[in-house]
Amino acid sequence: MNPEMMLGQLAPLREPAAIGWWPLAPGWWILLVTILLALIGMFLWLQKRRRRNRYRRLALAELTLMRARQAGGDEINWLLKAAALRAFPSEHVANLHGAAWHSFLVSTCTGLTPEVFTELDRIYQPSKDPVSDSLYDSVERWIKHHEVSHA
Repeated sequence: MNPEMMLGQLAPLREPAAIGWWPLAPGWWILLVTILLALIGMFLWLQKRRRRNRYRRLALAELTLMRARQAGGDEINWLLKAAALRAFPSEHVANLHGAAWHSFLVSTCTGLTPEVFTELDRIYQPSKDPVSDSLYDSVERWIKHHEVSHA
């Protein structure tokens, strides 16, 4: 027998089917579940943070309107007090006024000095001088950057 003839009688070689991705190995399932849980956790954290800082966005929008219409110091003080009451416990903020109020504002936001809030004391005087831009800027800085400790 001729070896060539014997080889010619053999059927052609078949390649095995390609290895597919499905079903996934257990390690891939663990990785997918871990990624999914991390994404859900990040979404919930961002949602909670956004909800917690909603008062800041509302106060900044109101401050923009006040600046446009040249609101007085009493309205600015009201806005600061409302934002502070939303962020801090009312027993720490509600009864503050004058120098104690100024020192509270300065202690909760770095980069501010008590002198920038002295215009707020004019709300108790009959003079209706316009509020300075530096007060508006300081109030905006306080609203954006005051630090609240969340226990």
